[in-house]
Amino acid sequence: MNEHVKEPPLITYQSHSYTACYTDDIVLQCEASGNPKPTSEDRHALWVGAIPVVSVKEKRVEKNVNAGENVVLQCNIPNSTVHSYVHWMDKKLMHIKQSERIIIGLNGNLYFANVQTRDTRNDYTCFIQYVEARTILSTEPVSLNVKHSNELVNRPPGLHHPQGKNSTYVALRGQTLILECIPYGLPTPTVKWERKDALLSSSQATEEHFGRWLEFSSITESDDGEYTCTASNGIETVTHLYAVNVEAAPYWIKQPKSARYSPGETVRLDCQAGGIPTPHITWRINGVPLSETIPEPKRSVEGGTLILTNVNTSDSAVYQCEASNKHGAALLNTYIHVIELPPQILTEDSLEYRVTEGSTVNLSCNSFGSPRPQVTWESEEFGPVLSNPRMSQMTNGTLHIAKVSHKDAGTYLCLIKASNLSITARLDVLNKTRILTSRHDQRNLRGTSLVWQCSYEVDARLLKPFIQWRKDEKKIAALPQDNKYTIFENGSLMISDINDEDAGLYACEVITSLDVNTRITGLLTVIDKPEPPNSLKLDEKASHSVTLSWSPGYDNNSPVNEFVIEMHEELHTGVSSWKEVKRIPAEIHHLEISLHPFCKYQFRVAAVNEIGTSKFSQPSESYTTPAAEPDLVPGNVRSESTNPESMIITWEELEPKHFNGPDFRYKVSWREADNPKGAWQSQNVSHPPFVVDKTNTFTPFEIKVQAVNNIGEGPSPDAAIGYSGEDVPLEAPTEISVKLVNATAVVVAWESVSRKSVRGHLLGYMIYLRRLGHAHHRKEKRALATVRDMVRDMEHAMESAEERRVIVVKGKEEEIVSGLEFYSNYELSITAFNSKGEGPLSSPKHIQTPEGAPGPALNLRFESPSETELTFFWKKPHKTNGILRGYAIMYQEFVENGPSMLQEVKIDPTVTQYSMDKLDPKNYYIFSLQAFTDAGKGESIHINATTLLDGVPPTSVNATVGETAVNLSWVPGERQRNVGFTVLYQRNNGEWEESEPVNLTQGFYQLQGLKAGSSYRLKINYNNLTYWTEDLQTKGPVIDGVHSSFATQGWFIGLISALVLLLLLLLILCFVRRSKGGKYSVKDKEEGQIDSDAKPMKDEAFGEYSSDSDEKRSFSQRSLCPDLKRESEDSLGEYGDSVDIQFNEDGSFIGQYSGRKDTQPYAHGEHESSGVPSPTKPNPPPSNSFPTSITGTFGGN
Repeated sequence: MNEHVKEPPLITYQSHSYTACYTDDIVLQCEASGNPKPTSEDRHALWVGAIPVVSVKEKRVEKNVNAGENVVLQCNIPNSTVHSYVHWMDKKLMHIKQSERIIIGLNGNLYFANVQTRDTRNDYTCFIQYVEARTILSTEPVSLNVKHSNELVNRPPGLHHPQGKNSTYVALRGQTLILECIPYGLPTPTVKWERKDALLSSSQATEEHFGRWLEFSSITESDDGEYTCTASNGIETVTHLYAVNVEAAPYWIKQPKSARYSPGETVRLDCQAGGIPTPHITWRINGVPLSETIPEPKRSVEGGTLILTNVNTSDSAVYQCEASNKHGAALLNTYIHVIELPPQILTEDSLEYRVTEGSTVNLSCNSFGSPRPQVTWESEEFGPVLSNPRMSQMTNGTLHIAKVSHKDAGTYLCLIKASNLSITARLDVLNKTRILTSRHDQRNLRGTSLVWQCSYEVDARLLKPFIQWRKDEKKIAALPQDNKYTIFENGSLMISDINDEDAGLYACEVITSLDVNTRITGLLTVIDKPEPPNSLKLDEKASHSVTLSWSPGYDNNSPVNEFVIEMHEELHTGVSSWKEVKRIPAEIHHLEISLHPFCKYQFRVAAVNEIGTSKFSQPSESYTTPAAEPDLVPGNVRSESTNPESMIITWEELEPKHFNGPDFRYKVSWREADNPKGAWQSQNVSHPPFVVDKTNTFTPFEIKVQAVNNIGEGPSPDAAIGYSGEDVPLEAPTEISVKLVNATAVVVAWESVSRKSVRGHLLGYMIYLRRLGHAHHRKEKRALATVRDMVRDMEHAMESAEERRVIVVKGKEEEIVSGLEFYSNYELSITAFNSKGEGPLSSPKHIQTPEGAPGPALNLRFESPSETELTFFWKKPHKTNGILRGYAIMYQEFVENGPSMLQEVKIDPTVTQYSMDKLDPKNYYIFSLQAFTDAGKGESIHINATTLLDGVPPTSVNATVGETAVNLSWVPGERQRNVGFTVLYQRNNGEWEESEPVNLTQGFYQLQGLKAGSSYRLKINYNNLTYWTEDLQTKGPVIDGVHSSFATQGWFIGLISALVLLLLLLLILCFVRRSKGGKYSVKDKEEGQIDSDAKPMKDEAFGEYSSDSDEKRSFSQRSLCPDLKRESEDSLGEYGDSVDIQFNEDGSFIGQYSGRKDTQPYAHGEHESSGVPSPTKPNPPPSNSFPTSITGTFGGN
């Protein structure tokens, strides 16, 4: 810029107004700019104000008033233009405490809404302070004497200040205005401010001075309006109306700017001012009013605007705009400099601008010249830029681009028209920084932690951004010494140990070198259990109730759902045990609680919200209810007599809390019920029971129990009926009749016993029923009873013992007795009973039931002696239900998809087996059996059977070698009869040895007694044929010779000799016992099997009872001492309980082999089909017998 360009003087700094004391040093400054440099002239205008002096001739004031009256203590501030402050103090210079009742007015007076005796004092002193003058003046102390009054009379409210119904205030814009409302009355009135034309909150006014002031700190035109002050104290209300008129001294709305212009331009100076009343605008040129200058056509004024057309250098001057109204004037200087200079571009060439998408950028092109250079912008990509609505050129030549996009990137050219001046600017547009996390408000429990996420995206060409978290727009600093806040590498913020101070609005701010993106992450609300209620209060105290009220505590941002009220009674319970009284909704803050007289109570309250239950409040004051008469009647008054000569009266005791007073007792009264006009007898007792002696047996009495204390008697109870003690009945029922309903049920009826003979409450009758046995049963007498007869007698005795029944009948003289046995004799007697016991039995009545169909036969089984034969065995039914007349047998061959003939055979009841021959081994047969009496056939039992095929020894044997034994296992063939065979074994090509007999169906055998480390050849021979052979080597070290061992020691040889001798003695003993059976034949054995009452001689397979092998042993069974055989035989004998080994007298084999036996007995009704071992069924244990047949069994009821 040309330094020779002249500029008028402009004041750049000047001092403010001062108020100072005569001892103060004052520095007044004034600085100005201009070309040439301005000269200054000092002029001083000092105003000297006099500080008023309070006259010392004031008289001491003394006021005497009654309590409750209103009082004003005058301060009498002297008139002065200097602002002062008023303080009311006592002689110790202590401020008089202000409140709603006592307040200092703007005029300095001390106002009392109502006085109390404690306001009495003689040193109320008004101090007037002039701050600028550093002076404090005081008035004479005022004495106030308040007289005590026994009865304070409430006084309606009034206003100390202002007086009247309304008042008007005029305030200038920007000044402070205080509306004052100082009431009086008893009780102390409350003040409420309102705005008539709008809400009070719409103005900038605030209530101060205990609500007695409404203060506008910087009043504006929007505060103009009407306001009301309403004072009320529950008696009356008083209202004052304030009309507030806001006016304003002139202030600038639009100011013209100083500028340089080229010759020929048009200059427009806009000068707009506001104010109330509206200011008047005038113009001056170099301090001379425009009206006093020579008029020129090129100068004109339109409103507040001065227009200069076709300016030249002579128009350079200071133009002054002056606005004025009654409140003052404002002057504004504007310098217009008309000059002609060549154009210049002041901005540096080839500047690079980097911005982010969506932001705003200004490409600078500052120029200078007079006339002002005309600047234009162009883009290398799309030419002139002003065609783009987002691009605009500012008056100073700057190119403004709004909402920059990636398409705007490139090179821009700034040109000055009519010259060759230009510069370039490069615009680089980067991706806008984006915050991806959306807002998510949180409600967190106090003491927990919270992590706010802040996910963002920034342009890859920018450095890593800085993450700044804000809470309520204030920055959060994560300090290393404080773990309250932790900001992670990904920008997340963790807040630890959340408390109430952490509640607020959180925002994540991502700051890069080019842009800043801020997004609200969420609002954190800290929640917790409520604070306990407080201010518990007891009202409306009575003997039976009290009203409890309380104030809720802070809900910790989780609304209270309900309140829990608890109480405990101290006087009677002793231990402090709190009991819940009630839960009530959160809207209710009081509860009437029912109480008991003569008790001491305390109460407490807790609040409940969604988080949980608060701590309980502090207990309320204790409340002891006054004593009163009992209000309850003892319940369940009754007699519980046990002695016929006395009556015991008992009842339910009242709880101590229902005693209602001291010296509590029960008044027991009684009299005979048969004498309603008789006198009542009574006695006071402390507790139940109470015994009335010398009564007759089962005599009715009227009885009642009443609660009594020293205050009085409780409610009179209704009489109950009680009885003296009972005794057993004297008579038995008579006229007993029995009528058959069916074969197993009868109807028994009888005449009831007389009431007098019962001698108590008749509880019912007992029917004694005894089964005497079968209808045909006659006890046989024999000189020598067989074992079978003895067993039968025992069974009949057990049946009779099991058939003793007692049937209790209540409330009737008839009963259906069911569940009787068919074909049986019964004896029946009846007795009456009461709580004391049973009376005598009636004469016995005899019953005989008819025959019925028998039950199912038992233990149906079969044997297959050959491939074409089946023999079935069974036992007679457990219950024949009459005389057994025989069995009906039905059987047929099962032919798949074809007919077969059903055959039926009836046999004698003494026969319990049936044989079939000439059967087809390829099919199986269905066999069913029914027992029958004269009453009909019983339940049938069924079995499916098939013959067994002749078996052969196994040909495929698996051998598992040990040191001294070899385990042999094989899978028997299906439906094969047991075959006995032996295993031959040869050591090191020595002599052949033979094992004990092995059973085919065993499936397993352990060959023992081998030598360790030796070679053996094993084979199975049967009928001079070899079925299997194998060479193997036992484990362990090879024994080369005989080494000396403990077996050659003398002591060992002696021990073995002793054991052999002992074993020999045991063998002799066993043979002696076995020989006691005598000689027998095979025929004897077979007859023993046919006996229906005896147990089978063989150990049957396929379902025989396991107990059968433990019961009577026939002479065809093996020795009782099988354990005396060698050890290898014992190992197989463990599985041989079901094996019969039968030899005749010369030792030859005569027995039959019976298949495996199930060791678990079948329950009644369970069946088992015959079968043979298979790969899917476990093999039976080994046996040392040779098989020739297999048996099957069937279990029934």
